[in-house]
Amino acid sequence: MLNDFKAFIARGNVMDLAVGVIIGGAFGGIVKSLVDDLIMPIVGAIFGGFDFSNYFLPLSSAVNAPTLAAARAQGAVFAYGSFLTVLINFLILAWIIFLMVRGVNYLRLQVERQEKAAPEELPAPPADVQLLTEIRDLLAKRPTA
Repeated sequence: MLNDFKAFIARGNVMDLAVGVIIGGAFGGIVKSLVDDLIMPIVGAIFGGFDFSNYFLPLSSAVNAPTLAAARAQGAVFAYGSFLTVLINFLILAWIIFLMVRGVNYLRLQVERQEKAAPEELPAPPADVQLLTEIRDLLAKRPTA
């Protein structure tokens, strides 16, 4: 059973998936930083200090804090600003992945077109067939009596 598990793990698909998950996790951090540190400040500057992250609705009368973190400490809140930020992160990540997949598919299509356009070379015949062909040609050139 252990050998079967080792064979399963050693297959390319499982290893590719593991690498993809690790890279995806790291890539998610890059996209989060892109949204939080670059895009949202620009959106805030355009809309006059607009910041989604602290937008919430208190779900109890005990919540009266000005920030989301403090409001969560006081009680239940409907944090729609955090959701909008995560939604923007997702849309940007999905768009970037779409562009990457589209680019890879385009490159794959170009390679397939080049392979189809290139004429296939026939493999050289074995040495014994070459020798017999030469003998046949020599016999054909020999004058007959």
